[in-house]
Amino acid sequence: MALPPDPQWKTLDKDLGRIGTLELAGRHVARPLLAPGLALAFVAIVALGSGIVPVSAGGGLPVILASILAAYLALTIGANDVANNVGPAVGARALTLGGALVLAAVCEMAGALIAGSDVVATISDGIIHAEVFPSEGAFVRAMMAALLATALWLHLATWAGAAVSTTHSIVGGVAGAALAAAGPQAVDWGLLGVISLSWVVSPLVGGLLAAALLAFINHAIAEAEDRIAAARLWLPVLMALMAGAFTVYLGAKGLAVHTGSGWRTALGLGFVVALLTWGGARPLVRRQAEGLSNKRKALKKLFSPLLVVSAALLSFGHGASDVSNAVAPLAAIVSVYSEGGGGAYMEAVGLPFWVMAIGGAGIALGLLLFGPRLVLLVGEEITRLNPVRAFCVALATAVAVIAAAAMGLPVSSTHIAVGAIFGLGFYREWREAARGRKLRGKADAPAEERHRRRLVRRSHVLTMLTAWIITVPLTAALSAGVFLLLSKLTA
Repeated sequence: MALPPDPQWKTLDKDLGRIGTLELAGRHVARPLLAPGLALAFVAIVALGSGIVPVSAGGGLPVILASILAAYLALTIGANDVANNVGPAVGARALTLGGALVLAAVCEMAGALIAGSDVVATISDGIIHAEVFPSEGAFVRAMMAALLATALWLHLATWAGAAVSTTHSIVGGVAGAALAAAGPQAVDWGLLGVISLSWVVSPLVGGLLAAALLAFINHAIAEAEDRIAAARLWLPVLMALMAGAFTVYLGAKGLAVHTGSGWRTALGLGFVVALLTWGGARPLVRRQAEGLSNKRKALKKLFSPLLVVSAALLSFGHGASDVSNAVAPLAAIVSVYSEGGGGAYMEAVGLPFWVMAIGGAGIALGLLLFGPRLVLLVGEEITRLNPVRAFCVALATAVAVIAAAAMGLPVSSTHIAVGAIFGLGFYREWREAARGRKLRGKADAPAEERHRRRLVRRSHVLTMLTAWIITVPLTAALSAGVFLLLSKLTA
């Protein structure tokens, strides 16, 4: 005969159940605080580390404050600006979100530390004339204002779901602070005009290139009578073009080939890499195509590996080039207060390894902690991507950046990549509409049918365009306000 349960055990079970519920609730509440907590820990480590850097008298606190601001800016760059590098691969299901974040973080860090610019201009690519600043103190306050204003804008843009250009953001921040500190003569208005033109040109170029690539692939491969045979012929050519383009891309963006001879070297190396890739890809594609059916789905298996490589290379190039956006003002401030560095803010200064490490680590950490939202938005929410379309986005971005760099145009890779995604979506809309009219034999379709064929979310178009247009003026105004506030506080 079974004994009745002990009331004490019932009480204990209830208490343990309550404790378990409280633990689950605690974990649920604490989860949103994990990412901000890790970010604050990173900023605290940076503050402590920068405090031991040898500087001249009076430079300790400014260097620490500037390091904190640079760390904050690097985190926001990682949260916002890296999405265009890996978003298409995630949207095409070539990479999982977690795998893409880890791959991009590693490649961003490697690009910043291995191929980051050895020399940066303390005046942000010549956008301002440092010699007109009234004093070193004014210059330091201007650089701090630029760091804070840029970080705040990127933080806001990420919250609003807009992928914006960090290059344009830091240019606006530096220009606004310089305007407040030294007047209109401190700003290179001609270069600002060129940058303004790139707001319009770069997304259009990215969109047209991506649409043209997709049209070619559709015509030459996807709509061929024997798709597998067409893929064997053209895929090695596309792989060679991608390999050559990325070789030149990394040369232009990450390996400091900015002189005429450097460009010739990069182009020559890109041509050699393209030939070698074409030769090696032919047997590889032949083996991969064995046993595949003559269907469109088979093409996804052939294009997916290319997206992993392109995501890695884009992230490496981004880390190599855009790390300077996060830390160039910090490098300028460090040069002002370095021992024996009086007046160095008027010249190009070296980028110390510890400064570059702040930028690289901050970008990687910001991507891991805060990047998933924009990665998913860019990869999945603007328009539907598959491996073929995502490949067109990656290749169009690399080619457009190379062409712009060769012409000396300060374009944004973010604008180009997002513009390429928009371009693909609108091209597919146009193609579907044309096909529908042909099948129905009508000149036009009812409005409700046209609405159903919309393959691009218009809300994202409006959000992105608005954010792009206001980036430079908004960061300039915010930076000018921060500079004036700092001047009053330090008066």
